[in-house]
Amino acid sequence: MGFLFSLLLGLMGVGIGAYGTLIGVGGGVILVPLLLYLYPQELPRTITSISFAVVFLNALSGTIAYKRMRRIDYRTGLIFSVATIPGVILGVLANSFLSRNLFQLVFGIMLTAMAIYIFLRPKSTPVRLFRAYEGTKRHIVDYTGLAYEYSFDLRLGVVLSFAVGFIAGILGIGGGVIHVPLLISLLGFPPHVATATSHFILVITALFGTLTHMAAGDLNDGWKQTLILGAGVIIGAQIGAKFSSRVGGTTIVRLLALALLFLGIRLLWP
Repeated sequence: MGFLFSLLLGLMGVGIGAYGTLIGVGGGVILVPLLLYLYPQELPRTITSISFAVVFLNALSGTIAYKRMRRIDYRTGLIFSVATIPGVILGVLANSFLSRNLFQLVFGIMLTAMAIYIFLRPKSTPVRLFRAYEGTKRHIVDYTGLAYEYSFDLRLGVVLSFAVGFIAGILGIGGGVIHVPLLISLLGFPPHVATATSHFILVITALFGTLTHMAAGDLNDGWKQTLILGAGVIIGAQIGAKFSSRVGGTTIVRLLALALLFLGIRLLWP
């Protein structure tokens, strides 16, 4: 791996970290398609192992930044994180059974469908499926003094988090790209709280995904790329969190949808 290529990976990491943190995702949804393009011969499990490790570093850096902004719903984040753990482990194990072509097809369809969903329902009313668990309320005041008040169905969030963990495990993403729109559209989280809490959840989800890949030996061939990309995303995450204060909630949702649509089409139409 030459110097110029290493520099390119590092700059990619900065960009992924900044953009991913801004829209509340770990960056795996952007990184995986890029790795598929840069390493056309690599197996899906190698690509996803690199992505998970980089997502963990990005999420950790972004969470530290969002902690200073006081926008993380820790109690809810911990509950949802625990729900993602069994899902992500099962997903990582299932990933080894996918061929590269099938992996790329599934990933492209998922991204495109999620983008369309976000465009059609950016401000949808929260769906109440479990009446007994309605009324779970949160009140957060961030570092600017802005208050966020919202309520949601806790059990619905747990079920969704398990499903997000499984999909994330298969595709090698942290799951934030799925979790954020679900937190906003189905559970009624304010966009800024959703992005910050998603990053907190990503730390735990990506950690268990990375450990599962390491136990299987999937990261042995990608540790150099992981270190270079990881250094970039740590820097980029701080930049993205800083700019998040200057971007409105609707803009965050639209930026997320645009990223998904572009990458989904790119994978389906190489």
